[in-house]
Amino acid sequence: MALVTNLLFLCSRNRLRSPTAEQVFASHPGVETASAGLAPDAEEACSAELVEWADVIFVMEKAHRTRLQKRFRAQLKRARVVCLDIPDDYAFMQPELVALLEKKVTPFLK
Repeated sequence: MALVTNLLFLCSRNRLRSPTAEQVFASHPGVETASAGLAPDAEEACSAELVEWADVIFVMEKAHRTRLQKRFRAQLKRARVVCLDIPDDYAFMQPELVALLEKKVTPFLK
């Protein structure tokens, strides 16, 4: 059985960037994807269980990494955290966002 890498994509409110990333990589072989937000009003709020589930956590901005580390320090023992530096300037599934995600995330996939 092939090993599966669990990818968690985080942004602020889980409405545009992280759900786009989750969808873009959902059909990629050998990965499972999830997305969540770090803001209190996120569509899908980040949880300790999600952080523990993830092998690699992709955050869209440095502020997300800081928030993640403050809130989930105890659960961040094994996951690698990667900041993609993608500003909140895109619509859901916008082609430019998809291209940027593919360019920045693909090098981290086995």
